[in-house]
Amino acid sequence: MQEAREKLTYKSGGKPEFEYELLLMFVRNELSAAVTTPLLAVIVAMGAMFWAPPRDLLIWLGTVFVAKGILIALCRQFMNAPRDDTATPMWRAKITAAEFLYGVSWAGVAFISPDTQGEAAHTFIFASLLVVISMRMLFASTVLPIVYAGTLPMTVAIVIRFALLDNPFYWAMAAMAVGVHIYFIWLTNGLNATVVAMLEFRAEKDALIAELEQSKSVSEEARLRAEEANLAKSRFLATMSHELRTPLNAILGFSEIMRVEILGPHNNPTYKEYANDIHQSGQHLLNLINEILDISRIEAGRYELHEAPLDLAEVVEDCHRLMRLRAENKGLKIVGSFEPSLPQLWADERAIRQICLNLLSNAIKFTPTGGTVTLKIGRTGTGGQFLSVNDTGPGIPESEIPRVLKSFGQGSLAHQTAEGGTGLGLPITKGLTELHDGAFELKSKLRYGTEVIITFPRKRVMEALPRVPEPRELQPERARTAWRARAKH
Repeated sequence: MQEAREKLTYKSGGKPEFEYELLLMFVRNELSAAVTTPLLAVIVAMGAMFWAPPRDLLIWLGTVFVAKGILIALCRQFMNAPRDDTATPMWRAKITAAEFLYGVSWAGVAFISPDTQGEAAHTFIFASLLVVISMRMLFASTVLPIVYAGTLPMTVAIVIRFALLDNPFYWAMAAMAVGVHIYFIWLTNGLNATVVAMLEFRAEKDALIAELEQSKSVSEEARLRAEEANLAKSRFLATMSHELRTPLNAILGFSEIMRVEILGPHNNPTYKEYANDIHQSGQHLLNLINEILDISRIEAGRYELHEAPLDLAEVVEDCHRLMRLRAENKGLKIVGSFEPSLPQLWADERAIRQICLNLLSNAIKFTPTGGTVTLKIGRTGTGGQFLSVNDTGPGIPESEIPRVLKSFGQGSLAHQTAEGGTGLGLPITKGLTELHDGAFELKSKLRYGTEVIITFPRKRVMEALPRVPEPRELQPERARTAWRARAKH
């Protein structure tokens, strides 16, 4: 990766980092047109038969074929050579020499029987060599040394041949040949720059793709490690929470005995107060351990649902009664709005009860004195059922909603104005909802309160099932049974 970046950053004049690719392009062009230029040589020889003897033309044609054969053979050897073992400068020198030989062989057509050549012959030679020059520049545009080696001999031949003629018209044609050659060289340089830029972009794209793949691999590995660490953490918390509950239950039991003075009154009333403090602290710690145990099981995928038919209205009404005294002590009002005649829900009653108690507890905790908590249940538009708890508390800033949905996360404003908590109520509620294939939605606006909507899908609503038709073979027997019953009456 670093080498690729350094290669792209280093901008040398000849672009040595792309020498192999550029030479490979020329070789492929040459092999793809292995027959085209020899065929053109045959056509030129046939046209030159009008003023040149056939023997001289055959010798020239043979020279062109031999030079072309040498060039094609070198190109095939280069293609077959492994790239790692290829010395690009050496191969470029060989192919340049072969191209020079090929250009010289083509230039020889200008000197066949010069004494018998007329104006038509000179024009034919001029046009033929310019066509060949343009073709060679097009094929070899990726490697400029090959362009010069293959085309200069033909242009020099035209200039020499026309310069020897005592005619200003031919001198003008020689000058035009030089001008055309220079123009072709300029075009070829532009084409070569375009090809090099294309290779640079391709190399940069390959480097970026490699870097993206490497980054993706690192990110995937980091994600897997994070998931494994999170799973290990959840398993550890679940195990430790379970181990802590056993001695804590003993502490709660003995502190309860001491608090109610089952074994006799305390001589010192302070001991009773201490026992009461121990019991309350232990109860608080037990609740915290139970919450940690629940969220750990949910995150570890080990929370088991004990599902059965239940009446959502009855469960919510029980939770309402349990939390009513707490709300009244704080000066709050809980308003219930239950849709009548709701069908039963297939769910875990303990989990549904915990969802409702968590939402009511949060609403009461974060709602100031004189506020209202609205509790609703009903049907959804898709045939499911919903549970909604809405309060008139301080609300949650939109930027803090993702934080409060994470384990141990709390909003800043709620943390300043409400009682302390663990920050596990909403994550547990969300996890239990998702275990029931439900949807958890939290809507909140700063200083306008918060609403949490729990939606259970239609597949968990136990609607009345249609009567299943009886099998045909049972119908006659039932008919006979009914007839006997009527006969007895």
